[in-house]
Amino acid sequence: MKNLEIEEIYRIYSENSSGVCTDTRNIVPGSMFFALRGETFNGNDFVINALDGGAAYAVADEPAVEAADPERVILVESVLETLQQLARHHRRQFKIPVIALTGTNGKTTTKELIAACLRKKYNVVATEGNLNNHIGVPLTLFRINAETQAAVIEMGASNPGEIATLVKLACPSFGLITNVGKAHLQGFGSFEGVMATKGELYDNLNEYRKIAFVNVDNPYLVQMASTRERMQLVPYGTSNDGAKIVIEDGSPFLTMMVSNPCFTAVEENGEPEWFTVRTNLIGSYNSDNVLAALCVATYMNVPATDAVTAIEEYVPSNNRSQLTKTERNSLVVDAYNANPTSMKAAIENFAQLNMPSKVLVLGDMLELGKDSLMEHIGVVKLAADKGFEQIYLVGVEFAQAVAAAQGDLHGMQMHLFEDSIALKEHFNEKPLSGCSVLIKGSRGKRLERIIEAL
Repeated sequence: MKNLEIEEIYRIYSENSSGVCTDTRNIVPGSMFFALRGETFNGNDFVINALDGGAAYAVADEPAVEAADPERVILVESVLETLQQLARHHRRQFKIPVIALTGTNGKTTTKELIAACLRKKYNVVATEGNLNNHIGVPLTLFRINAETQAAVIEMGASNPGEIATLVKLACPSFGLITNVGKAHLQGFGSFEGVMATKGELYDNLNEYRKIAFVNVDNPYLVQMASTRERMQLVPYGTSNDGAKIVIEDGSPFLTMMVSNPCFTAVEENGEPEWFTVRTNLIGSYNSDNVLAALCVATYMNVPATDAVTAIEEYVPSNNRSQLTKTERNSLVVDAYNANPTSMKAAIENFAQLNMPSKVLVLGDMLELGKDSLMEHIGVVKLAADKGFEQIYLVGVEFAQAVAAAQGDLHGMQMHLFEDSIALKEHFNEKPLSGCSVLIKGSRGKRLERIIEAL
């Protein structure tokens, strides 16, 4: 089937298929298979396998594939662009609130918290795992159906223009940027490049006069929001919400007191009621994520007690601010990803926790380009200043930073390892015991490998 318009492809999809699929290993009977290309594969080579495996139709962009089964193969110029435009067309069939969120740090945790709060009242579709890119966002949009009452769409980017592409697909009703920091500098070029790319979400909201939830404690976000005058703002933050962090003896978890007249019930004396929120999140930096979720839940008319319950029930996973206890040690595992902003926040928070025998395990921060050495030097200096019992560093970037900063490390010994496998072997030979260990590094360093050795 050649040269079909998106509307016609969508008619075939909605009337004659059971959904979309991009992997022949997970073919759903009756689905529409999209033959996407990657660095090491070409989905066109698997179209016949997909059809033989139960797919009702396949979308391909090589004429020879269409000739093999012209009744069931839909030939297009670009499979990826067709997937994206079809997802956009699908999203536009539903008049539901769609919340788009991005940010340098905390976007996945914030997405999970917002979705948990909204699910107390609504049927919610939210990004699963880290499917937040040019393929993951369309796949999430296709999960919206007649029963869906709200959607929460996470968006990631490592190059300029990527957020702009994703928001055009999702057509958000609301938007939220968690923060902006130094990440993917190799792709963005500079911190200003990060702000411009994340700000592409604000650009879309501004163009269509939509609403942004803005952390008014963050001067960068306030500055970015102030330049988009047609965008409507709903503020949140500790200064706006009367929130404060509570230190509970013996607990490493974040506990907050929140009092916001817009969020809480007002007592008879006219004073706002205070809510205590006890989370399962490690790190005071998660307070912004909690307040973001409460702000969205409030705006969406979720009862305050239900929103608090949802946040307290949420348990982080996938190596994001998880507290894990082994037979010998307590581990704070935050090894999903890292950049200078999140790395320094994790170290500062770990230093403040009331935990015994603190040990750091840090992996290189990747994709920092020309700023990499400077940023790694900043991290090793901070680590040395905090007086941790032991410090283990994984990767060539940290090795170079230690060599460059040796005179500023106060004599603190840094144990250097080429990769996580070498560190795991070290811990197998010389086990730690009775320690509290922060594990933090970029995804590419695979620090989760060492957990079983601790």
